[in-house]
Amino acid sequence: MFSSRLNWGVAPNPLSLLAQQKRAAGHRILDLTESNPTRAGFAYPREMIEAFADHRALRYDPSPRGLASGRRAVAEYYAARGRKFQPDDILLTASTSEAYSFLFKLLADPGDEILTPRPSYPLFEYLAALESVRIRQYALRYDGSWHIDFSSFGVTPRTRAIVVLNPNNPTGSFLKAEEWERLESFGLPILCDEVFADYPFTAPPPATPRGLTFFMNGLSKIAGLPQMKLAWIAASGAGHEAALERLELIADTYLSVATPVQVALPALLASAPRVAGQIRERTRANLEFLRAASRDSAAALLDVEGGWYAIARIPRTRGEEEWALYLLAERDVLAQPGFFFDFEDEAYLILSLLPPPAIFEEGVRRILASV
Repeated sequence: MFSSRLNWGVAPNPLSLLAQQKRAAGHRILDLTESNPTRAGFAYPREMIEAFADHRALRYDPSPRGLASGRRAVAEYYAARGRKFQPDDILLTASTSEAYSFLFKLLADPGDEILTPRPSYPLFEYLAALESVRIRQYALRYDGSWHIDFSSFGVTPRTRAIVVLNPNNPTGSFLKAEEWERLESFGLPILCDEVFADYPFTAPPPATPRGLTFFMNGLSKIAGLPQMKLAWIAASGAGHEAALERLELIADTYLSVATPVQVALPALLASAPRVAGQIRERTRANLEFLRAASRDSAAALLDVEGGWYAIARIPRTRGEEEWALYLLAERDVLAQPGFFFDFEDEAYLILSLLPPPAIFEEGVRRILASV
């Protein structure tokens, strides 16, 4: 009856089910999986609300690439970071997930392949399946720092693009200059997800690809506003004008980006540093606490260069799922196991650095007391 693209399990996983049960029973869960900044206690400037009082939001004047004022604001965002894009190099989307779907439509036919990193964001297989394309993973390895294992690349005649996250989610690793060069040597378009780029813990290497590259970002992380549903694709390199013409046709089919948020975009980006600054202060403080607390413990903290997450390697006295269920059942601490992000071995916990310090610190203490 239904498309084979939707042959996914719909039942909640055991960890989610246990969390639902404990909350229903009145337990106070220390949630170290929090990824929603609007629930993490940050102060949003009044200008963000006032940006939606613009009367232009009441007029519908559809533009497939997005309103020119919004695209100019995105170009200015990049210019402030030393990167040059023209407004016509930019196409607005409703989310980075939609940006991926547009790019998969642009670059791949049904049955073609997209290369994605492992470990990484767990949504790629779903996004690809909905576009009838296949995912082929390449490995990230850790030897004191994260790097791409190029021996794991499986480029075939049906490979159409390479996805990179800079920094990666959840490893927090930035691409190095030599990795950019190796990636470009394959001669494939690069889809570069930069949603955590404004949250470095160390100075990131410059991103200077020369080939056809599509950079993705949006308000969800830059401004801490996932509910506003606005992101973008910024294209560069040989052939990017022709690519944008075709992306415009795709976007014109959906016209999914709401007018009010496009009108508000310049003001939202102007106010974004005030929110991003709070997030950077929070994540850095939580990371420093985690480093200090875990220094003499059985949990080994992996190096992280940016983003909102930290990775702790814990003893293999239990499997990852068993550890996560134990911590929730016995310690009221919710943390994600590494296999949620396709880690190849065990045992890892992925900890969000976004929660308020009191919650984060108590959650970490309970984890370390357990391991």
